[in-house]
Amino acid sequence: MNKKIYVALAVLVLVAMACGTGSTASSSKVLFQDKFTNTNSGWPHYQTANSTMDYATGGYHINVTKTDLLTFAKIGKSFQSDVSIEVDATKIAGPDDNYIGVICRYVDVNNFYFFAISSDGYAGIAMYKNNTMSMLSGGNFEPSSAIKQGAATNHLRADCVGTTLTLYVGGTQVSTVTDSTFTAGGDAGLMARANGTAGVDILFSNFVVSKP
Repeated sequence: MNKKIYVALAVLVLVAMACGTGSTASSSKVLFQDKFTNTNSGWPHYQTANSTMDYATGGYHINVTKTDLLTFAKIGKSFQSDVSIEVDATKIAGPDDNYIGVICRYVDVNNFYFFAISSDGYAGIAMYKNNTMSMLSGGNFEPSSAIKQGAATNHLRADCVGTTLTLYVGGTQVSTVTDSTFTAGGDAGLMARANGTAGVDILFSNFVVSKP
């Protein structure tokens, strides 16, 4: 069954984050990195009835406890050039019907790109423009054999280079699109979303923003 993305989101939870680490990028190209070993490195300690974001053993934890809720956090910087964003994302618990990924070219809460996979094997690239979400990589998320399903760790890389947006999982390209809506600059961050079932529990580690 094709995984559809819903235009109506219940809430967007936005928090400023500090530096993020680790990756395939050479040290000379790294702009920001964080292995989350320092719990005072600036990432939010955040908890509501709908979501929790905080440091955890081995990384940074996002738990979404409300259905149809996208929760994301941004670094709080404006990158003036193209970026490559990498992170290791592990599903700890909750439904496989989820979205896990990164955001780039964040302008404000209503305008940004996001690159996501699901723990049941789907991937895609989407845009949030003027508070309206739309898929860029076709009408639905598409299945990919590159994704490790279930309670597994996937290495994600999102390249925002000019008008070309590309998502890799474990070094394999799973989606690429061309879009000129947000062509340069903007912030970067992490995201997780609960769809029809709450309890999406994700651990992120080795977050890196670098020059492509």
